[in-house]
Amino acid sequence: MNSFGVIFRISIFGESHGNSIGVVIDGCPPGLPVSPEIFTADLSRRQSGSKGTTARREPDNPEIISGIYKGFTTGTPITLLTRNSDRISSDYDEFKNVPRPGHADYIAGIKYSGFSDPRGSGHFSGRITWGLVAAGVLAKLIVRPANISAKLISAGGNPDIEHALEKAIADGDTIGGIIECRVSDPQRALGEPFFYSFESALSHIIFSIPAIKGIEFGAGFAAASMRGSQHNDALIDGTGRTATNHAGGINGGLTNGNEILFRVAVKPTSSTPAEQRTFDFSRGEMTTFKVKGRHDTCIALRMPVIVEAATAIAMADLLLINSGINSSSGKTG
Repeated sequence: MNSFGVIFRISIFGESHGNSIGVVIDGCPPGLPVSPEIFTADLSRRQSGSKGTTARREPDNPEIISGIYKGFTTGTPITLLTRNSDRISSDYDEFKNVPRPGHADYIAGIKYSGFSDPRGSGHFSGRITWGLVAAGVLAKLIVRPANISAKLISAGGNPDIEHALEKAIADGDTIGGIIECRVSDPQRALGEPFFYSFESALSHIIFSIPAIKGIEFGAGFAAASMRGSQHNDALIDGTGRTATNHAGGINGGLTNGNEILFRVAVKPTSSTPAEQRTFDFSRGEMTTFKVKGRHDTCIALRMPVIVEAATAIAMADLLLINSGINSSSGKTG
């Protein structure tokens, strides 16, 4: 569906070329200081405008519809939205009959019986991540003092991101990238064993971000080539600090207090300027076409703040779940 979370629960809404997009946040604790200005920094990081990003420019100004009174959260559902204004919907008219490779055009038509909004990829668009970032701003307040920081560490398989970007632009194609995310000073014991472990909760929301194709924690896939004596992180003091961090700060599905470390793989932007082949359903034959519209050469450039937001949302939910369990246990103990 379009919701995530057990206690800190978010529901996203809107389409890329609709009137507005936004998010409803339920379960946010009362008393958090909130003003429109606190959203500016993170929402600006998600915006386009730099080299390699789409020419579409939206103000992205947040409108606070509910859940905030006199500058503080009330504990009731918070609704945040922003208006869409920079839209060229005619670029997408042909994709119902000529679905774009790598996009949801074809399969969305089946799922929604031909009624899905195709403009700008509709509800499947990366534009919808505005709501994730907005919710993430509040989630970051909840998980303090934990600090979440993500960055693009390679693009197109090259750690020299600028060079990789210039080459992709010159070649008239798109590239993906690797995002590395670190969480310092995380709360310990976040996560529920097995079905809502820290890794499974975080992976769930991370894979909800369009274009994400993989995730690894700590040593990740390299762990398969290590021996247990190499991979195990030895405890070195009474605080639980470890000599290494191959586990990425997680043991048994629970955060262990060490830095949380994970990386995600972002696929190349599907809307490439390069000529492609696809099936034309109106003519019943293969056809050659080029995608029109305004698109990112490397969508991974704008991904770090979205990954941070998703991480904060998952952590906030797990923290509130944990607080509820401990509170309940204390009352009965």
